Amino acid sequence: MHLIDGTYELFRHYYAVPKMLDQDGQEVAAVRGVLASILGMVQEGVTHLAVATDHVIESFRNDLWSGYKSGAGIEPDLLSQFSLLEEALVAMGVVTWPMIEYEADDALAAGARLAVEDKRVEQVVICTPDKDLAQSVVGTRIVQLDRRKRVTRDEAGVKEKFGVFPASIPDYLAVVGDSADGFPGIPGWGAKSAAAVLARYGHLEAIPKDWRSWGVNALNPRVLSETLRDRWEQALLFRDLATLRNDIPLFTSVDSLHWTKATDAFPPLAARLDTAVLKERPSAKRK
Repeated sequence: MHLIDGTYELFRHYYAVPKMLDQDGQEVAAVRGVLASILGMVQEGVTHLAVATDHVIESFRNDLWSGYKSGAGIEPDLLSQFSLLEEALVAMGVVTWPMIEYEADDALAAGARLAVEDKRVEQVVICTPDKDLAQSVVGTRIVQLDRRKRVTRDEAGVKEKFGVFPASIPDYLAVVGDSADGFPGIPGWGAKSAAAVLARYGHLEAIPKDWRSWGVNALNPRVLSETLRDRWEQALLFRDLATLRNDIPLFTSVDSLHWTKATDAFPPLAARLDTAVLKERPSAKRK
C-alpha cells in the first residue's frame, strides 16, 4: 500500500522541471511531472495507492496558531495547479483525498492507520519526507519513504535520524520547532538536546521539573527546564499542531485503493497536457 503526499510532489516537481503552458496558457509542468511519477510507480508494480492533497493550504491549525503555514507567498502558477492535479489524478483512476479542514499529512496518517487494520496489508509506505509523518511509522509495517533521496525509514530508522521513537515525534517537534509549518519551538531547545531528553522521558509531561534529576547528557539542562516551564502552554500548543489527526474516515476497505485503469476522462486531459509547450525563460527573450 502506497500513500503519496500529492502536495509535496507538486512542489517538488514545480521547482525541478522546466515550466510548460497548455493551450489555454495555464502552467501544467508540475502536474505532468507528478502524473508521470505516479504512472511510473504503477508500471513498477504498485497496485494499491492513494494520493492526499491540500485542496486549500489553510487548515484548522491556522485557527490555533496565527503563524501557521498558509497560502501566502505561493507562486500563482503553482497554486493554480493544485485543483488541476486533483482533477488529473481522479481521471487517472487514482484514489484522491483533497483535504480542506485537515491537511494532506493528516490524511496520510489516517490512511496508514486504517490500512494496517487489514491483515492482508503487509506494509504501508508513506511517500513523503515530511518530519511529522515519522510519528506514523510502526515497526516495519508502516514506513516512510523519501522518494527523491530513495531513503526508507522504519521505526529503527526514525530513531536513528531523530534520536527518538515515532511516538515522541510530536513532542520533539514541539520544542525544536518546524519552520516548514510555521511554529518556532521553544528557545534553547535544539535537536540534540530534545533527542537526549525525550529519548529518556518520551513525552513532555514525563520530564521532571527538577532538571538536576534528568540524568541526561544535554547542554544547559537548567536553562532548558526553565524555558520549557516558562513556555509550557506554548509547548503543548506546538505539540498539538505537530500531532497528526489519524481518525479521519477515508475509506472502509483497502480494496477501494486498488488501481485498475484510468477513466474515460483521462485521454482528453492527457492530450491537453501532452501538447503543452515549454515556457520561454525571460533571459531567452529576444530584444
